[in-house]
Amino acid sequence: MRYQNAYVTLDTRLYHEQQPTPLDNPRAGHFNTEVAKQLGWLDDEELMARWVEILGGQYVPAEFRPLSMAYAGHQFGQWAGQLGDGRGLLMAQVLDNNDKLQDLHLKGIGLTPYSRMGDGRAVLRSTIREYLCGHALTQLGIPSSNALGFVVSDTKVRRERMEAGAALMRVADSHIRLGHVEWIASFAPDLLGEFTDYMIDTYYPECRDSETPVLAFLQTVVERTARMIADWQLIGFAHGVMNTDNLSITGSTLDFGPFGFMERFNPAWINNHSDHTGRYAYQNQPAIGHWNLNIWLPHFMRLDGVTRETLADCLAPYEATFMQHYQQGLCRKLGLRHSKESLTLAFEWLTLLEDNLLDYSNSFRALLGFVAPNEYPYEQELLAKMTAEFNNEAQHVWQQWSTRYLAALEPLSSEASIEQMRSNNPVYVLRNSVAQRAITAAEQGQFDELNRVFELLANPYNVQDIATALDTMPPAPHAPQMPISCSS
Repeated sequence: MRYQNAYVTLDTRLYHEQQPTPLDNPRAGHFNTEVAKQLGWLDDEELMARWVEILGGQYVPAEFRPLSMAYAGHQFGQWAGQLGDGRGLLMAQVLDNNDKLQDLHLKGIGLTPYSRMGDGRAVLRSTIREYLCGHALTQLGIPSSNALGFVVSDTKVRRERMEAGAALMRVADSHIRLGHVEWIASFAPDLLGEFTDYMIDTYYPECRDSETPVLAFLQTVVERTARMIADWQLIGFAHGVMNTDNLSITGSTLDFGPFGFMERFNPAWINNHSDHTGRYAYQNQPAIGHWNLNIWLPHFMRLDGVTRETLADCLAPYEATFMQHYQQGLCRKLGLRHSKESLTLAFEWLTLLEDNLLDYSNSFRALLGFVAPNEYPYEQELLAKMTAEFNNEAQHVWQQWSTRYLAALEPLSSEASIEQMRSNNPVYVLRNSVAQRAITAAEQGQFDELNRVFELLANPYNVQDIATALDTMPPAPHAPQMPISCSS
């Protein structure tokens, strides 16, 4: 691999260099060969032969420079003070096959100075959820961290019960969060200029061509964050804990805790059982993204040439960027051109889903069975199941809407519209029930189901023979969608 350990060259107040605390008897859980190939890991005989030891913390290659990062953040809208990598280490930074910097971050590998009251470990169930979700979002085309692999061990970890300890090698284009700047502003303000230069030069070098590189950088972060959250909304993904320390400066999804993928469509859905006020409900994510950036940006007023007015200009494109990306994506999901008329149809469709508690992913995919039933028999079956749930009033609304929808499609190329619908509406998402079945089997030492789900999510836009009916089965219409614990 091509190592480029840049973070360790920064001021030592920003991190703590340390070795991982090994797990007891680590064993292979799953290995992502595509990520290994991307990193160049696959070409290194030593790394391949000793990957379980590396992920288990028993062996640290000479080129690695493990460190835990310091950062801070706002959690559930309140200042939380100093946080940091409490159970993870940035093991190394490398250039991948596309000459893009990637962080190798080992999660669940022991105590750090930032562990607070934690134990520095991760359990198998949360490790599998993060492993599968990073893979799922990546294959759906949404910017996200991914993972090289994970190991399970004999180390016992206490949560609500005693569980098996595990470790995950997360791969991300950056682990710098909005909370890094919050920490610097509170605890080392003299580093802000140096750290801002590092962020620009490392992740946004194109901003150096601007007359005001710092402002160009800030606006680009704002726009990337807006597009990422629009992608979440379009696919029905709820992050669950959008604290400022969980948002990356690169607009890539980071930190998978109580996440969930929408099933029965309910915009007010709360997927985090600790979110008692619904702050991070699905429908609130765009506004929370704006709130977080609004908290983050004023720290840069310490820098020359950055004023409250120029920061307002940096934040101003957020709403327009989000709305444009979301509305264009919504039209693509229906196979329509972006227009006022198309958006009217799209929002009426969402209302139909919400009023009848229809499954979000299945219903969008079912429209292929309506537009091209002979080419898409699986989707035709989905359509039949969907309309079978309609009462008389809903059936009438569907008939009226579908007639207008077909009329809107007619002037367009049917082949182009169908391909647009197929490539924007997945057959498979990581439903909580799908993840839980893989976790239950893995906790019993059986990883075949996890392997199957991993392969299923590798190709989410096509119907697959390895799928079962349970992979796309929504909960009962009025059953509450299972909230997820932050415990991991």
